[in-house]
Amino acid sequence: MKIKALTFDLDDTLWEVWPVVERAEALLHDWLMARYPRIPARFSALELRELCDEIAENQPGIAHDRTRLRKEALQLAAGRAGYAEFEVDAAFMVFFTARNAVEPFTEVRPTLERLARRYLLASLSNGNADLRLIGLDDLFAFSLNAIDVGAAKPEVLMFEEARRRLQASPAQIVHVGDDPIHDVQGGLEAGFRTVWVNRTGRDWPGGARADAEISSLTELEAVLATWE
Repeated sequence: MKIKALTFDLDDTLWEVWPVVERAEALLHDWLMARYPRIPARFSALELRELCDEIAENQPGIAHDRTRLRKEALQLAAGRAGYAEFEVDAAFMVFFTARNAVEPFTEVRPTLERLARRYLLASLSNGNADLRLIGLDDLFAFSLNAIDVGAAKPEVLMFEEARRRLQASPAQIVHVGDDPIHDVQGGLEAGFRTVWVNRTGRDWPGGARADAEISSLTELEAVLATWE
C-alpha cells in the first residue's frame, strides 16, 4: 500500500537530548541558587531529576506527563527545603527554555524538507520538546506528545491518534524512531511500518525487529523508495 505519512520520534532521533537536559538542569540549579538557595543546598541537579521518579511512583496516573512531573518535583523540593511559597512556573520555564535549545543533527532539516514534499509528517514524542521553539514546526502537519493523549509510547493510544488525524490506514504510515521499545515495538503493535534510527551502532536488544534500520536520516529516503 502506498505510503501516505511518516511519524517521527524527536529526542535522540532528530537531535541528541541528554547533554541538553543536563545543561538545562544545571541552569535551573543556578537559578534556584540565586532565588531559593536552600533547594540546591539540599538537592543536586541529579537529585532533583530523581524526585520526578519518586513522583511518578507515587502518582502513576501522571507518569506520562514530563512537564507535570518536573513541576511536582520542584514543588516537593521546595517544601522539603522549607519554602512555603515557591515560583514553580518560573522555575520550570528556566528548565523548559533550555531543554528546547537543541541542535538537530545536520541532515535533519534538509531531509525533512524533501520528505514533506511527498508525505504528511507528524511527530510523536514521550517528552515535552516544543518544535516551535526548536524551529522545525513548519515541517510537520501536527505534533503529539504523551501529555496530549494521556499515555506514552509504546502504548497504542498515541499511534492511534496520529492515524486518526492523518486519515490513513496503519499500513500507509511509517514510524521512525530510536527506541526499540517505545518506537519500534509501539509502532509495530499499532500496525505501522517502522524504521529504527541506530546512530551509535547498538546491538538489537531482542523482540520483533523494525522493518528497516538506519544510522542517519539520510538513509531514510532510500528505504522508502524500496517500499514504494
